[in-house]
Amino acid sequence: MFKDNQVKKIASANGITLFWIQTQKFKTNSINIFFHDNLTNENASKNALIPAVLRRGCTKYPSIRDISLYIEELYGTSFDCGVTKKGENQIIQFYIECISDKYINEDIDLTKKAFDFLMEIITEPVKENGCFKNEYVIQEIDKMKELIKGRVNDKMHYAIDRCLEEMCINEPFGIYDYGSLENLKSINNKDLYEHYLKFIKTLPMYVFVSGDLKPEQIDYIKENLFKIKRDVEIDIKEAEIEVAVDKVKNVIETFDVNQGKLSLGFRTNTYPNDEEYYKLILYNSILGGGVQSKLFQNVREKEGLAYYVFSRLEKFKGLMVISSGIEIANKDKTIKIINEQLEEIVKGNITEYEYEAAQKSIETGIKSIKDSQLQLVDFYLSQFIAKSDDSPDMVIEKVKNVSIKDVADIASKIELDTIYFITNKEQVN
Repeated sequence: MFKDNQVKKIASANGITLFWIQTQKFKTNSINIFFHDNLTNENASKNALIPAVLRRGCTKYPSIRDISLYIEELYGTSFDCGVTKKGENQIIQFYIECISDKYINEDIDLTKKAFDFLMEIITEPVKENGCFKNEYVIQEIDKMKELIKGRVNDKMHYAIDRCLEEMCINEPFGIYDYGSLENLKSINNKDLYEHYLKFIKTLPMYVFVSGDLKPEQIDYIKENLFKIKRDVEIDIKEAEIEVAVDKVKNVIETFDVNQGKLSLGFRTNTYPNDEEYYKLILYNSILGGGVQSKLFQNVREKEGLAYYVFSRLEKFKGLMVISSGIEIANKDKTIKIINEQLEEIVKGNITEYEYEAAQKSIETGIKSIKDSQLQLVDFYLSQFIAKSDDSPDMVIEKVKNVSIKDVADIASKIELDTIYFITNKEQVN
């Protein structure tokens, strides 16, 4: 027996690895199937389109309406799929969550039915003339074009993404999760179906089952997963973390805006499975992780320069970004005050309040992961990608063991790489 909320590797074969997060905390069971690929210009848009097309229908349930009607029969089961990136991995996820069987009066194995449905969606797509249904592909390409074009509508997130993309313009991380408009132009239903066949056969699959399942249910999932016909899996490359900064980039984009968006991108030179990473977690919290942070207290509260300001880590690529919304005329002053906060930490000028409040904030955030099956699965997937075997409680304990001197030491490794600013045309220098 293994501990509640901790993950156990059940089996691995043919590039498919099955994990079980055994927990009785939730009234639901969830099954998450992740395909991993290297992030490339060639495949990014195709990989992003595959879950969008597959969710439109399968052989048994060939339309969205058919799927919805069947899902309703499964006592409010929820199903979704999508794509994201973690470092230079592109992650394609298929997810289903259903009520735990012990809460159903009828003699029905709902978890088995949910798993069978998810496998139908992934392995038995609707086809015409031996490939994907053309109507579905055309419609999903149009939707993805609008999604990519619509990035700019959320200026805060757009500025963060663009800063990181400019930092990594010649690295795989610089590729957008959904690829590009240019790549979408060359995709048709035949090409996409051929890519899908390679996708199913060669991409490493990581399957996380979470909940209070019976051993025979786990065995059923394992047996049917390993029936998928597979070829030799591709090699997933490790992201390059330590990248020298020769010169700080300054990137300006203009829009019809009244508020400037300032993002500063940094290289942390810290690997996600290094013990130093726990120092970095605390460093980030002290710098810009909440209302107790140096950035919030000094840039926003004391100087009144920012509508919002925070810092966040990109764990798998060794990056950090500081994001703020400011008056356009205050750009230089804001950068100056931000740099002063960075220097204060390097010098070890961290108060006991900042130190303790940052640790408490991290502890609260990590503990909240246990309240969501999706977050718990994402936590353990992230640990697996990072080649770490820490549980949430272990992360909290390791952060508690980080000293103020440790934070100052890790601060000295961090290098500014890129300054990205959104302004309006009238105020471009």
